[in-house]
Amino acid sequence: MNPDIDALQPYPFERLAALKAGLTPPPGLAHRPLTIGEPQHPPYQAALDALVEHQQAFARYPATAGSAELRETIARWATRRFALKQLDTEREVIPVNGTREAIFALVQACLDRTRPARVAVPNPFYQIYEGATLLAGGTPLYLDCDADNDFRPDFDSIDPDTWREVQLVFLCSPGNPTGAVTPLKEFKRLIQLADEYNFIIASDECYSELYLDEQTPPPGLLQAAAELGRHDYRRCVVFHSLSKRSNLPGLRSGFVAGDAKVIERFKRYRTYHGCAMALPVQQASIVAWSDEQHVRNNRDAYREKFAAVTDILAPVLDFPQPEASFYLWPAVPAGDDEALTRRLFSEAHVSVLPGSYMGRVGANGVNPGTGRLRLALVDELEATREAAERIRQLVERG
Repeated sequence: MNPDIDALQPYPFERLAALKAGLTPPPGLAHRPLTIGEPQHPPYQAALDALVEHQQAFARYPATAGSAELRETIARWATRRFALKQLDTEREVIPVNGTREAIFALVQACLDRTRPARVAVPNPFYQIYEGATLLAGGTPLYLDCDADNDFRPDFDSIDPDTWREVQLVFLCSPGNPTGAVTPLKEFKRLIQLADEYNFIIASDECYSELYLDEQTPPPGLLQAAAELGRHDYRRCVVFHSLSKRSNLPGLRSGFVAGDAKVIERFKRYRTYHGCAMALPVQQASIVAWSDEQHVRNNRDAYREKFAAVTDILAPVLDFPQPEASFYLWPAVPAGDDEALTRRLFSEAHVSVLPGSYMGRVGANGVNPGTGRLRLALVDELEATREAAERIRQLVERG
């Protein structure tokens, strides 16, 4: 067996299940889960209709590169959304079966294990960044994201000797779990560092279409590259998904775009990996990427939820006001995120995720997730509002 599997830490939800084991919630009180970031809004119906319409295409093998029509649709969307000059549909775009699979595969394709292979990841983080790194023979470099740096990594804190060992840097913007958005100037600064130290930037932007200010969509890495005049997107790749944008997490549809040299190597890896997107899924994806009205409606629903939950929880919990995503990242009044998680389940039948489960002890000896909770506001309004009311009542009881 691959010995690197032993280095993998338990997944957060596995730890959560163990934490809640043996607890009995109040009888007759409906469960209100705020744990998994799985959208509960209705999926985009036109995409589902396309899936059915093209179901006979399940009888055919798909190509790793995806159809020209899907790549062209993706390129049009990304070019318009991020004010790009162009995206080469043959060389700079590849459809993938969700960003989780693509993130894992990209790390396997990119790391050179014949030399030091550090992968910088925001801390706390989406656990796939770490697991993919370990299984590719790399070493995670945890960059703490706390209130002192507005919950974003401080790249200028890394010394030159460390940078020389970094082969890949992960960004998550908007951030999971903090909702923090990377400004264009920070993207540009990181591109300059990538030029200096020769590493690849991988920007996970799967929450980019869930933002609170309709007039201020979050910027992206390719947008920053284009503003720098780097229309080849050298050393830059981005990940996007229909899971959050169109409430289609089970469709497993997204794309990777950017540096043609990286995409070419990634495509070769995927050819052997055997994970081409099914043709009916490609047709459904074309429909979803071609429509913006359902995405605007989705944002409206999240704004209403954020406003309601903020009104309920702001008087009793301290949390950064997210610019985007669908998470809240409140500090625990007594500082013990596991203890409050157990109490919320056993006394209020509300499930949340301890922030410490999403982080690791960083260079300063502290896990920046400790003492916080991740609340996923993915359910419908009334269920989410009820969960927030129960949290407030418990906190007020002390």
